[in-house]
Amino acid sequence: MVQISLSTLKTLLFTLGPLALPRIISYYRNHKAKARSRPVPVRPLPPHVFAVFNILFISCLFALISTLPTFAPENIFQTTSSRLQTPNDVLFTRLGYLRPRGKLTEADELLKPRIASIDARCLYLYYGPSVVTECPFCTSDEPMSYFWYAMPMILFPHILHLFALGAATSSAIAGKEGNRWRTSAVMMGVGLALSECYLTGAGDFKANARVLRAEDLNHFHWDMRIWRGIGIAVADAALAAFIWASATNRMFIVPPTAAERMEASIKDLENARGRVGALGIMRNVVVRDEGLRRKAEAYWRKEGQVMSEVMDEREVVEGMRSALGSGRISVTQVEEDARRFADGIIVGPNGIQHQQQPS
Repeated sequence: MVQISLSTLKTLLFTLGPLALPRIISYYRNHKAKARSRPVPVRPLPPHVFAVFNILFISCLFALISTLPTFAPENIFQTTSSRLQTPNDVLFTRLGYLRPRGKLTEADELLKPRIASIDARCLYLYYGPSVVTECPFCTSDEPMSYFWYAMPMILFPHILHLFALGAATSSAIAGKEGNRWRTSAVMMGVGLALSECYLTGAGDFKANARVLRAEDLNHFHWDMRIWRGIGIAVADAALAAFIWASATNRMFIVPPTAAERMEASIKDLENARGRVGALGIMRNVVVRDEGLRRKAEAYWRKEGQVMSEVMDEREVVEGMRSALGSGRISVTQVEEDARRFADGIIVGPNGIQHQQQPS
């Protein structure tokens, strides 16, 4: 039987931890260095991605809540602190003393004849009370019949989880930031479901038959409920971290395609064209309005006076004379740069530049 216990996890952690931790740190540093070297700046989280985090948070919260003992079915062996070898009458007599009126419930009466044998009690601890009580065709001689009957109950929380992952990575909710993780999220959800099915189907339900003390019993069904909830919560948290890192361009950066770059350039040109058009409208308003036109003319007259006074100052004159005399500034080069700048502004249709014809 595949044992899932705290001691096993500690052994795996201390064995694989020193090997895996340096690789994880190196992987993170490499991705961080690549993100810094690429010309894609870190950006704020897009507003629509918060809806993805809300979905994953709700899924994670429900998964963790499902691990609480309040929502777990009753385990009569834990309730009565009984061994697996305890006689059936003694077991249910103890259970009856713990009931409100000192009498067994209807569910207890249905369960009593179904766990009379050791194998049936092992199946009870392995698949839970609902499977043992409700299965109409299951027998201890065919233990796999319990597995097939329990399969829908095993898969149901994983199906709900897949729905949550699908909603969190849909393009309508998450946009392209979350949709790029859709395949990975589905594979992660399916992997969790297949892992639980494998652990349940490949385990040895008879391992408890050799246990003599009540505290040493392996309550597989109840333990699996806890690990299922923790696994779903960890998967949701990991997916949220990946989406956050990629949506903010911190890690997992995908360069934009040629079509996306062209679309962004067209939008920038349209914005620039709109601003130039608005500037032209403002210029027309200023020219046509007498009061604004006078203010503009007064401003430029004042500007000319100020610049003339600045250019006539002794320090400026000496600085220009020194720059021209030492060759640091070439008047010919300045005139050529000015001509090129003007030619770049005055361009005709289809990029054909208008040249002034000599008379």
